[in-house]
Amino acid sequence: MKRTSKWAFLTCAGVTTVVGSIAGCSSPDAGGNAASTNGADGVANSSATTNGATSDATTGTSSVAAAPIKTVAPDAKVKVAFVTNNASDFWTIAKRGCEKADQELPNLTMEFKLPGEGTAAEQTRIVDDLLSAGVDGFAISPVDPANQTALLNKAASQVLVVTQDSDAPKSNRAAYIGTDNRAAGRQAGDLIKKALPNGGKIMVFVGKIDAQNAKERYEGIQESLKGSNVTIIDVRTDDTDRAKAKSNVADTLVQHADVAGLVGLWSYNGPAILNAVKDAGKIGEVKIICFDEEAETLAGVQSGAIYATVVQQPYKFGYEALKLMDKVLRGDTKAIPANKQVVVPTRAIDKSNVAAFTTEITKLRKG
Repeated sequence: MKRTSKWAFLTCAGVTTVVGSIAGCSSPDAGGNAASTNGADGVANSSATTNGATSDATTGTSSVAAAPIKTVAPDAKVKVAFVTNNASDFWTIAKRGCEKADQELPNLTMEFKLPGEGTAAEQTRIVDDLLSAGVDGFAISPVDPANQTALLNKAASQVLVVTQDSDAPKSNRAAYIGTDNRAAGRQAGDLIKKALPNGGKIMVFVGKIDAQNAKERYEGIQESLKGSNVTIIDVRTDDTDRAKAKSNVADTLVQHADVAGLVGLWSYNGPAILNAVKDAGKIGEVKIICFDEEAETLAGVQSGAIYATVVQQPYKFGYEALKLMDKVLRGDTKAIPANKQVVVPTRAIDKSNVAAFTTEITKLRKG
């Protein structure tokens, strides 16, 4: 790729950027009738991320330093990519945001990478392929941040690296765009307490508990439930295998007959929990709280089978990631906040607002 370039270090200034609800997006088709944000208001952690991890074989960190970002002329062509962590429907909406930003940025081309397996090994192959193809930058949701730090640092020594959805705070990534997952976890914890006013036992389900977003959501739930009569039995993981996700729930219903609530931390966990509870004939007996806006999850909220779901704004993950990369690659160092976090608030969806939200999200899925 032929272009005029210069080397520039990212010396960021400013405050945490908090991206508003879908209605606040500059895109005209980003859903102007969005409900107002409630809860998990996107207050970012106050501590800044350190740039430059030391070598540690146990965590996969690397001493490779982040390279100066190679910037291009304002009218030069740039090529970026958006890499997900699995093939969930959640990412369909993120892709719409990427496509909208791509339309608005005539000198940017975008590749959308959807790993079918949802493994760190597959993401490594994708990143290696992107580097070989000469991308200028990519935004990734790392499956296993601690053990992928070396990979991200290697990439950051060559191109612009941004994390989205799930962060890798010990890596040399330039910025994180997405949910304040600890705040979202606290929001879910508050919903659990409302669903179980007299307390009770709950089980938590997720693909990988060591993924940064899962870890922080779980910690947020624990913080919210501290001092309440709700107790967590354990966490069950499924490695993004939907069949295993459902069987984990089925096993829980058999092994813990007194379980009062089931909580899913990743998008497909909601439908997996719902279907297992249906099969067991326990709809209404066990409260379900989950994350994200898969069609089955929203239908479950509408019917009352699911008490509530905490939804993110994947459209804005895609839209803001591409916009940020384009700015930084063209030398706008102020686009990255001082603490390197662009927080997209979450929303609680229950029976009172699910109909309006479903209409809104259906429009985004269709593009």
